[in-house]
Amino acid sequence: MPPLLLIGCGKMGGAMLAGWLEQGLPPETVVVEPYAEAVSAFAGRVRHVASIAEIPADFAPAAVILATKPQEAPNALPQLARFVASAPVFVSIMAGKTVAGMQALLGGEAARVVRAMPNTPAAVRQGFTVGFAGPGVTAGQKALADQLLRAVGDAAWVDDEALIDPVTAVSGGGPAYVFLLVEVMAAAGVAQGLPADLAMRMARATVAGSGALLAASPQDAATLRKNVTSPKGTTERALAVLMDEAAWPDIMKKAIAAATARSRELAG
Repeated sequence: MPPLLLIGCGKMGGAMLAGWLEQGLPPETVVVEPYAEAVSAFAGRVRHVASIAEIPADFAPAAVILATKPQEAPNALPQLARFVASAPVFVSIMAGKTVAGMQALLGGEAARVVRAMPNTPAAVRQGFTVGFAGPGVTAGQKALADQLLRAVGDAAWVDDEALIDPVTAVSGGGPAYVFLLVEVMAAAGVAQGLPADLAMRMARATVAGSGALLAASPQDAATLRKNVTSPKGTTERALAVLMDEAAWPDIMKKAIAAATARSRELAG
């Protein structure tokens, strides 16, 4: 594995770095992170600098991973333009930043950019990331990016950058929807008389266990749902409410549409 340059070691950048180190991927990694405590867990295993200006002049990374906040891109990316000449692949996990927009900040179309959208289960190596390889990205660079993204979970690729917006809505934001499901299930249990702590334990365990079953089973989600649903039983009665066209299906479609629209707004 060639040298890596990680810009930003927050929650997602740190999760990715931990995954790389666990797999023994980067023999040499420089991490740019202004807050030293964010890199403390990796002391002795990576080279930490507080700013882009402190990156060693002779450092030549094969991949530059952009894990900084999107609003910091206009300041950070122009400072990274000096690396474009050595033709690394820039792998961005910044929400809303398009390939063309990042190329402009990096000095032009010569920059080879992969745009990727991971999600927070990457913190436990159960993430899902979808990537798009921009113009000029070689097969080898895409393979390198894929290896880096798979260090924290599964990964897939799309050929149309516009699809990253619904990807952001479904997968990027998806964990929040699942966590909300736990909240509302627990609250509904309390409303039926369950103690709050028991209702929350049940909701958490049920959602976590169902996810594990879904991951382990060769059956699709619809089949697993039907397997739980006895004819004329309690689950069937509940699903009749949830699956009413005006209820869950319609609300989820509206939610994903709203998140997709917001992703496009952020992209400009």
